[in-house]
Amino acid sequence: MGLSEKAQENKTKYNMKYTKEHYKRIPLNVTFDKFEEIKLSAEKHGEKVNTYIKIAIDERLSRDNDKE
Repeated sequence: MGLSEKAQENKTKYNMKYTKEHYKRIPLNVTFDKFEEIKLSAEKHGEKVNTYIKIAIDERLSRDNDKE
């Protein structure tokens, strides 16, 4: 049995509030060619583009921190 309409509305509001308080959006512009390259590599690794980019960022941060 699913949530009532009111409960679903409350859940959505809570999730939006939580996201706004705990996350920062980072707009990213890339060329269509670069996007396709990223997308193909992400799919090859069984990942979504967003996950692929986050992993790439984490790996770069880790390398940068190791140098310090």
